Amino acid sequence: MSLIPIVYYSQHAALHKVAEPVTEFNEALAKLIQDMYETMYDADGCGLAAPQIGIAKRIAVVDISEEKNKPFCIINPEIIERSGSEMMSAGCLSVPGTYTTTPRATHVKVRTQDETGKFFEIEAEGVLAHCLQHEIDHLFGKLNIDYLSPLKKNMSLKKMEKFLKRSQQ
Repeated sequence: MSLIPIVYYSQHAALHKVAEPVTEFNEALAKLIQDMYETMYDADGCGLAAPQIGIAKRIAVVDISEEKNKPFCIINPEIIERSGSEMMSAGCLSVPGTYTTTPRATHVKVRTQDETGKFFEIEAEGVLAHCLQHEIDHLFGKLNIDYLSPLKKNMSLKKMEKFLKRSQQ
């Protein structure tokens, strides 16, 4: 396994476009998923989408457990049900040093595939529902700061730039 560099807002076109569906379920995909888990854990994230590492494919990995021992991947996911609404605060590995409040459904049902191509469904509420929506947004070229007004988005991007400068020193 190996770490893959995370790309930041405005650094890579994959973050801002609709990712391509996965059509081949093979060893290369399995290795990519393992590398994504390692990268997510190293960055102290609870989710990571392939566009965040510059790969425009509909793949994301998630683990919201406290122990970081319940990872799973979603491939070609689609939200087939959503209900409720709340504003949730969250960060994003591609916009480090910032937190935004984003409108999210409180309950979602997602139809997706696993690393072998087998279809399954996930029903989620709370943090898992929020995480799934956040990662699925990435697969369709949308980041949490895209929900903000232009002024707040600009402020968040400035915070990110300051954070990145401090972390490089």
